[in-house]
Amino acid sequence: MVNLANVLAFTVATIPLVSAKVYFQETFSSNTIPARWVQSESRSDYGEFKVSAGKFFADAKESRGLQTSQDAHFYSISAPLDEEFDNKEKDLVLQFTVKFEQNIDCGGGYIKLMHKLDPKKFNGDTPYSIMFGPDICGGDKKIHAIINYKEKNHLIKKHIAPGADVFTHQYTLIIKPDQTFSILLDDEEKQTGSILEAWDVLPAKTIKDPSASKPEDWIDTATIADPEDKKPDGWDDIPPTIVDADAVQPEDWDEEMDGEWEAPKVSNPEYKGEWKPKQIPNPEYKGPWVHPEISNPEYVDDAEIYHSVNSYVGFDLWQVKAGTIFDSIIVTDSVEEAREFGKKTYADLKEKEQAAKKEFDDEEGKKAEEEARKNVVAEPESAKEDDAEEVDIDHDEL
Repeated sequence: MVNLANVLAFTVATIPLVSAKVYFQETFSSNTIPARWVQSESRSDYGEFKVSAGKFFADAKESRGLQTSQDAHFYSISAPLDEEFDNKEKDLVLQFTVKFEQNIDCGGGYIKLMHKLDPKKFNGDTPYSIMFGPDICGGDKKIHAIINYKEKNHLIKKHIAPGADVFTHQYTLIIKPDQTFSILLDDEEKQTGSILEAWDVLPAKTIKDPSASKPEDWIDTATIADPEDKKPDGWDDIPPTIVDADAVQPEDWDEEMDGEWEAPKVSNPEYKGEWKPKQIPNPEYKGPWVHPEISNPEYVDDAEIYHSVNSYVGFDLWQVKAGTIFDSIIVTDSVEEAREFGKKTYADLKEKEQAAKKEFDDEEGKKAEEEARKNVVAEPESAKEDDAEEVDIDHDEL
């Protein structure tokens, strides 16, 4: 497996060093949503975001994030970058964490980068440059990686599995000026390669020549029947079935009622099936006809498919079951900056979160046991009261 540190080493070795810049960074460390985040008013029934570390966490402050709080709702909120990010001749790194604490059954967990935006009107139809992150609905679990090229959204062709448990997971997308990309989950590389190969952004370089067609005399039958092969004498005289020699007329057979008894038939072991002459190579066979191709007149190479200009980051999604926590967002032109940020906000807290989950589960287990004991104790008391009522009734009757 390749991790972010290896991607960093490759980047440093192949691209001239320039000053790194962070265009957006968010940790939601306060107990309220930062003022730069604007709730969309595109519809009146959006779900409410709140700041929370969740039911279990590594650190009460550092684990705070933006959490969905209402089931079966759309959510839409955005924030401006510190300044416009034009990634021409620069790396673009988008990284954030998602915690499906509610063990989500259906809902999105992706983030969007956008250029122009009216935050109050932000919705699912708002154009974006990149949409990236987990999306889960039943058995369909994947990491979305969608890029916009010439006003059309293009989905990555390969399936990438997300972190689908209740713990925090870190998602990293790296887009480079050489038209390559990397997608990392929890600092481990899951997909990497050429944008041109991973997305169907450009049309095919070549197409089948519309003026060409297979010649009428083209022979593409590889074998033919051997003209020398002859059907053996008596081949057709062997029937496929014969009378079952072991069959016996039932004792209760009544010819007047059932008609004349006939022995059933069984498959003939000597029957060889329909005769077919053996096949021999066709001396006129030319092989499969290959449709000739020509250059696609609609294909135009573009060395800047990676390029985008962005000014906003936002979440616009639907969740059946709320409780997802988004945190540790960074938009930068430096893989190293993202790695260092991820180490402090994710990697260093991972084991603590797992320990907190175990402690939380233990406490919940104790509460469940205590509740069960209370119910057991309550039952006999209730039974005594019922018995007392019966006695009172009998006494009254007397």
